[in-house]
Amino acid sequence: MSTPSPEQGAATAPSDFIRDIVAEHVAQGRYPRIHTRFPPEPNGYLHIGHAKSICLNFGIAREFGGVCNLRMDDTNPAKEEAEYVDSILADVRWLVRDWADDRLGLKPAGATPKAIDSQGQPDFYLGPAAGADAAGAKLEPFYASDYFEQIYTYAVALIEKGKAYVCDLSPEDTEAYRGAPDRPGRDSPFRARTAAESLDLLQRMKAGEFPDSARTLRARIDMASPNIWLRDPILYRIRHAEHHHTGQQWCIYPMYDFAHCLSDYLEGITHSICTLEFEVHRPLYDWILENLNLPRPLPHQYEFAKLIPGYTIVSKRKLIQLVNEKAVTGWDDPRMPTLSGIRRRGVPASAVRSFVIGVGVTKFISLTDMAVFEHAIREDLNKRALRRLAVLRPIKVVITNFPEGKVEELDAVNNPEDPNAGTRKIPFGQTLYIDRDDFMENPPPKYFRLRPGGEVRLKYAYIIKCDEVVKDAAGNVIELRCIADLESKTGGATAARKIKGTIHWVSAAHAIDAEVRMYDRLFTVPEPDAAGDFKQHLNPHSLEILSAKCEPSLQTAAPAQHYQFERLGYFALDPDSAAGKLVFNRTIALRDTWAREMQKK
Repeated sequence: MSTPSPEQGAATAPSDFIRDIVAEHVAQGRYPRIHTRFPPEPNGYLHIGHAKSICLNFGIAREFGGVCNLRMDDTNPAKEEAEYVDSILADVRWLVRDWADDRLGLKPAGATPKAIDSQGQPDFYLGPAAGADAAGAKLEPFYASDYFEQIYTYAVALIEKGKAYVCDLSPEDTEAYRGAPDRPGRDSPFRARTAAESLDLLQRMKAGEFPDSARTLRARIDMASPNIWLRDPILYRIRHAEHHHTGQQWCIYPMYDFAHCLSDYLEGITHSICTLEFEVHRPLYDWILENLNLPRPLPHQYEFAKLIPGYTIVSKRKLIQLVNEKAVTGWDDPRMPTLSGIRRRGVPASAVRSFVIGVGVTKFISLTDMAVFEHAIREDLNKRALRRLAVLRPIKVVITNFPEGKVEELDAVNNPEDPNAGTRKIPFGQTLYIDRDDFMENPPPKYFRLRPGGEVRLKYAYIIKCDEVVKDAAGNVIELRCIADLESKTGGATAARKIKGTIHWVSAAHAIDAEVRMYDRLFTVPEPDAAGDFKQHLNPHSLEILSAKCEPSLQTAAPAQHYQFERLGYFALDPDSAAGKLVFNRTIALRDTWAREMQKK
């Protein structure tokens, strides 16, 4: 049915009920081209839940030779900002850049639709994304606000057809007249207003004559409809507010339900794919299009269950609260479920895609275990991350029988999963750092790391035996004095000697300093929203900052590169890094420590 993505083999090509519908339409030749869209509201940053919609919409365009428009649903100037537009464009491009960038629909900056051609396609549409069009014009997302003039003319047409009227009810009275699911609504006292009077009032609303909320434009449908969204829904409201894209050009703004279907139509969208909460809105979507006598083909809406990940929240309102109350450092805090936070943490876009594609597309609402996402990250990074040595909690080790001042260059593999990754040289000297967690003075049974009188192998180097423990005046261990089996290095006489424990290390004389930020899940429970204040479930240990010692090759660490600090986890360079100051974020631990904690309970 479809071409598998790079993350999937042919046996596991994406397959779901929406793709089945699209495949049938392609077989029927119903549309000249499959055209989807991703239409976020620019009132916050995109999060992991949006990634599912992005990959579904772009995936369908990719698999069926179509295009997916990136459109800003910017019909509410009170909550939307240009900052969010920029962040959304950056996030979408990051997620689809090496996967479906040739299916990303953008437009020349400032362009507005002029006409719909015979195939239902806007004549200004550019097709696949690039930095600029052939004339060098900068490309930008589509905007619902691009269509405000056309949408206004459609509102006028509905009034002229007797399908809409201007209503003077207050917001509170409008809600009261609406009724409830178990009882019908009541007609507005202004429902019988003539078309001529409504046209006059709408024009005066547009001219700015009335204050906010003084009047609305409503569809004239059925106040007794069992579907509450068909009870004379509001199509326009008055908002005297600066708009991030249109400035002060407008003071009336279309509601989402009115702008959504018409934006889809104007862009030639064939399959308008939404999450399940919009299922009850679909009759209104269809009603608006059908009552405007628009040239065919018309778009159609399809719904799927949104992604609800565990141990986090994806409510924009609550994410804004976390940012404003400084529970996190910002929208791109690596603990946040935002795509910018996930990217900063070092998660590859391919791992995000693998996760959201893997959870599938259904109409069944369920909580997705974050362990599934974390597994996808580990699977991805294991194949690509360069192996490096770093000590997060250093304790000094002196090899007493290794010559002072001598330095050996040892061979170390860059990635055992990738034969083409090659090797590197790491220095070894008399004084080393090992991780404090790899030594215990009074260990429990079956402890296979370093202890007094015990032996371990140093990764890529020698077997050492702890001969002496040096403490400060307070009794704290500050140094370990060890003896090395100098024949135990690869190629030596005792190289094959079996030792149960192997630990990592760095040469003290060559180590470079780095700040390492150990990130963990932001919340301590799977459903922080389930009861009470979600902030009471914030994980107090979601961030630990350490001063680490790293092998010297990390001096040239690159922002786009992923690293595995051996035995510790996967790490990425943070944008806070500067010359002489390396900052690494832990993307994820090597193993699921949360699963072990749950087993203990």
